[in-house]
Parts: sequence; structure tokens; C-alpha cells
Amino acid sequence: MKQKSIYVTAVLALVAAIALVAFYFTNQDSQKSQTASVDSAALVRSHSPSLGKGGAAVVIVEFFDPACGTCSTFYPLVKQFMAEHPDNIRLVMRYAPFHKGSDKVVAVLEAARRQGKFWPTLEALLASQADWVLNHTANVDMVWTHLNQVGLNMEQLAIDMTSPDLQKVIAQDLSDANTLGVSQTPEYFVNGKPLPTFGFEQLKQLVIAELSGKR
Repeated sequence: MKQKSIYVTAVLALVAAIALVAFYFTNQDSQKSQTASVDSAALVRSHSPSLGKGGAAVVIVEFFDPACGTCSTFYPLVKQFMAEHPDNIRLVMRYAPFHKGSDKVVAVLEAARRQGKFWPTLEALLASQADWVLNHTANVDMVWTHLNQVGLNMEQLAIDMTSPDLQKVIAQDLSDANTLGVSQTPEYFVNGKPLPTFGFEQLKQLVIAELSGKR
């Protein structure tokens, strides 16, 4: 009778252990699913400027700093690559002002976006980057002369740059960068996938792989 009691106790303990393990892995899967959902939401926001067809097969999300030299170098390469695959790639830009002073330049970009002139402003800034970035520090006072050809309403730009709503946009992008583990620029995600290693060729190969998978 005692032996039977020991057997029943052992069986119950085993069942309890199995149930505990099952609960643990179910909980882990749930947490992973929630994390994936959060990460996906952090990739693109409604305010994020985008270039390319809305229904493109591949979406490149780039976290960038306008004072970043590599961002300036890669930008025309990405645009050329997009031109080689028309309507198949969409580029979404996210702010990551990691350089000293670049938060003010990002404010210029976001204020320009509100006038529908984000892209020409971005290209003017990147083309003139050597004139307003010194020792990895951005000087917003030096950017104005390079924006004359963009056709901005400069008075409205100055007002919008100090808007609390605009600052919230920049803070949101920085928060999303932190959520996604972005610590340097440019940082790319291709259909939600980070680059396996950094480099423009790695970006191209990941995009090509995604395009091949969509066909």
C-alpha cells in the first residue's frame, strides 16, 4: 500500500512538472510574440517620410543622422539601387540624431517635412554636409545658406522647429531606435530584418533575397 502511494505521488509530481514546463514555453512564446509585435510597430510610424510605391514588395527602413558621413555616402547609392528596381522598393526614413548638435538639424528636416519638402531638404543637407559638420559636430547655424534653393518658408520653419509636437516626433524615433537596438547610423531593416553585417553590399543582397522571395 505504501509502495502504491509512493507511485501515485511520483506520477502526480511528473504531471505537475510537465504542466510547469508546458506553461513556461507557452509563456516564452507569448512574450516573443509580444516582442515581435512591439518591434514591428517601432519600425514605421505615421509621420515617417517614405519614398517609393506604397505597395512595394520590399520596404527598407533606415535610421539616419544627417550629420553622419556614411549616411551621406550611402543615400545616393540606395536611390540608384531603387531606380534599378522601380516600384519594388520603398524607403522609409527614421531620425536617429546621435551626433552632437544633429537634433537641431533633424528639427529642420521635420519642419521641412511639414511643408512637403523633406526630400529636397535632406538632399541639400547631405550634399553640403562638409560645410556644417566639423569634428562630428553639427552646426545648425551653417545650414541655412544651403536651403535657399529648396523654396522653404523660413519663418514658418523656425516656428515649427520649436513645436512640442515636432519634438515628440524626434523623441518617438529615438525611442523606437532604442527598442530596435539601433546604436549607430545608418542602420537598415529590410522587411523588418536587420542586416546580418554592416555594408551597402549586404543591404543589396538582403533586398535582392527579399525580392526573389516575393516572386
